[in-house]
Amino acid sequence: MPGFSFRFPVLLLLLVSVGVLAQPNDQQYPDVIDVQVTSTGENRYRFEVTLSSPYDTPERYADAFRVKTVEGQTLGVRELLHHHANEQPFTRSLNNVEIPPGITDVIVEGRDQDHGYGGAVRRVAVPDR
Repeated sequence: MPGFSFRFPVLLLLLVSVGVLAQPNDQQYPDVIDVQVTSTGENRYRFEVTLSSPYDTPERYADAFRVKTVEGQTLGVRELLHHHANEQPFTRSLNNVEIPPGITDVIVEGRDQDHGYGGAVRRVAVPDR
């Protein structure tokens, strides 16, 4: 194709300059991208939480997630002791979370070493309620 070798680099340069192909990663917090909840006993639950942390480095990484009520009371926290740079997204569990009767939904959110809690959260229904 005559002219293709000239037009393609110009188009690529244009796309990069307007930010279509080169988006800076300004994400500050890990995102919760999936949550699976299973009952493990009376008012006790296991949470399988998938986090995405694309900026992950040994100096700054997703270091925890928590389960809390819609009103903000923390019901359980899973500390993450190392980065997961080669495992994105990654899933970890939190066992034996006690959820008081009457609570039908909870919020799961991730925490970053530098910025604390934030990012995309998931609101999930408590099974059998």
